[in-house]
Amino acid sequence: MLDFYNIVISLMLMHIICEFYLQPKRWTEIKKETRARSPELYLNSLLHGVSIFLPAWLLAFDLKTTAYLVAVVTVSHVILDLWKATAEKGDRFSYFVFQQTLYALLLTVIAFYMTKGVTIESVLKHDKFFDGLMVVFAYLLILKPTSIVIGTVLKKYPITNTGNNANTNGLVAGGELIGYLERVLILTFTLVGSYAAVGFVLAAKSIFRFGELSKSGDRSMTEYVLIGSLLSMVITIVVGTLVSLSLGVKIK
Repeated sequence: MLDFYNIVISLMLMHIICEFYLQPKRWTEIKKETRARSPELYLNSLLHGVSIFLPAWLLAFDLKTTAYLVAVVTVSHVILDLWKATAEKGDRFSYFVFQQTLYALLLTVIAFYMTKGVTIESVLKHDKFFDGLMVVFAYLLILKPTSIVIGTVLKKYPITNTGNNANTNGLVAGGELIGYLERVLILTFTLVGSYAAVGFVLAAKSIFRFGELSKSGDRSMTEYVLIGSLLSMVITIVVGTLVSLSLGVKIK
């Protein structure tokens, strides 16, 4: 089982190196401009395909099998890169996440094929599989679902604008993104048992928020922000603590 996970990590590592370190930024720009006529599209895809040679050689795969794997990786990269380059809103973060997720799934399937004696059942029964599933569940729970819960609660406490003190300057959806980042940090520190680091995050946010709210002079805005912040922190800490207890994490 360790061989399977080692191969997955190795393939992911090579993908990251080829995709983000060996690929020049201008290649991405050229692919957007010339699309299927771009030599960079095929060079980048071939680079990913050739990277499969290393694990295939270490595992003593025959030349025919290695050629199949290289062809599958190369062709899949051509298709996905071309799709992203030709998409009307291909620059969006959601497209990037979807593309990289498909790459990860492809490499996982290849790792299954390259590892002897590994079945889906054996992966599901691995002693660390449930722990990993719990961690993924925790992160997914504290992102969008928690935002919906906080938004629903805050609807009961609308901001009372005082006219001159109303200030709408700020990034569009900036507050939601800040909340995501804050909850990811708090959950991460909670899962590793570092509650002191959680206190650092809370203190840092309080310092920034204090200056902003003191200038606004709007009590309703202050209470609104405090309710949202405290809800975000409480939900994340509770989720993180429960998952930590189930994983047996020691407090540092």
